[in-house]
Amino acid sequence: MNAPTSTNAPTPTRVHYHKQARELELGYATGESFRLPVEFLRVYSPSAEVRGHGGDTAVLQVGKKDVGLQNITQAGNYALKLHFDDGHDSGLYSWNYLYDLAQHQTDYWQNYLQRLEAAGASREPASIQFKQL
Repeated sequence: MNAPTSTNAPTPTRVHYHKQARELELGYATGESFRLPVEFLRVYSPSAEVRGHGGDTAVLQVGKKDVGLQNITQAGNYALKLHFDDGHDSGLYSWNYLYDLAQHQTDYWQNYLQRLEAAGASREPASIQFKQL
């Protein structure tokens, strides 16, 4: 998994969750604005649960296509804590990390899709087949 590279990222002046589109919008004083899909944020969570504890211990996140946000809280003046509706809420999204995700969204997303394909995994949530009686 790629590590963030931005070190002096600007602080967003606007954070808005588009619930229906499941996108987090970040607006900056420079006029830049980015919309990050919640699935993208979830699979690139900075938590140890997702990124691992160093080395090559990252855990590929699968079945997160329909994930949404239940809540967003600010952590001091440096990060957001995202509370996902699949129960995941560990990991702080620093302003640097969010800006890096926004700047490299296309490359990171392609990397994720390639890793999914290599693992024979899917973005689709696991489903249970019901048989009507």
